[in-house]
Amino acid sequence: MGNKTERLNLIRRIVREELIGSQEELIQRLAELGVKSTQSTLSRDFKEANISKMPHPDKGYIYVLSEKIGADVVANTANVADAVLSVKFSHNIAVVATKSGYASAISVIIDGRKSKDILGTIAGDNNIILILHEDAKHESVYEYMCNLFPTLRYLE
Repeated sequence: MGNKTERLNLIRRIVREELIGSQEELIQRLAELGVKSTQSTLSRDFKEANISKMPHPDKGYIYVLSEKIGADVVANTANVADAVLSVKFSHNIAVVATKSGYASAISVIIDGRKSKDILGTIAGDNNIILILHEDAKHESVYEYMCNLFPTLRYLE
């Protein structure tokens, strides 16, 4: 299979249907299906196919399609709600501290809800930067975050 589109579609199908926890595991799965790939090609494919990692209760982390993260995480918000540890503000920026490995999944929830006060997010491993609208009030953003992640109210 030399066609990039076919390879991307195969990767999406595998990620959608199987619990893949590492690039090596996916490279081996692709090889079983007759597709040779390298780690660097796979990294580029992940970006183009919009594939991310999210925590999984049994496997540690798994690759998922980013649109699936939104659906799965929002459906299971209770599973990640306690992973939000704090929110701190500085002008039109908020920093959300999370448990290690949860920032990306939590930022998908925040981005998916389209708050009028939050322009966007940037996620690391255990922190998320919220870029706030210049007119946003810290109190309303905090309330918004507490509505999404109720346990946050009891932490601060």
